[in-house]
Amino acid sequence: MTNIKDAPKTATTIVIRSDAKYRISRSRDPYYALMRRLFQEDETASRGQKFLLMIEDRQKQSNPVRVSEWNEILEVLGIGKSSFYLMRNKLLSAGLISNKNKEYRLSNQFSKDLEDMANWWSVAVIDETPSN
Repeated sequence: MTNIKDAPKTATTIVIRSDAKYRISRSRDPYYALMRRLFQEDETASRGQKFLLMIEDRQKQSNPVRVSEWNEILEVLGIGKSSFYLMRNKLLSAGLISNKNKEYRLSNQFSKDLEDMANWWSVAVIDETPSN
């Protein structure tokens, strides 16, 4: 049996909205709006946002969140171990965070994947040049 913390982190689902009124940049809380596209439950989205902000703050202070701090993170977020690892795995799978050298850090992989999809769609499907 595989422990949830060791489960494969290969992909996740994100809600895509085509209506301009749902754009994250129009939200009063873009971070939370992004989390709601990843997580079905409001509480999980709030916890995901809190975890990302924790990682961001600590990264800016040159004191990254260490994987070994999982127990303290559970207390701060008010969740159990399996809920934490499910949330964490989704953030890892989406490419929002990375786990390198036993430290959680914000990742640019999410942006790279979205840019790649957008460029492919424009060039291969719509037949536009990337500069348009």
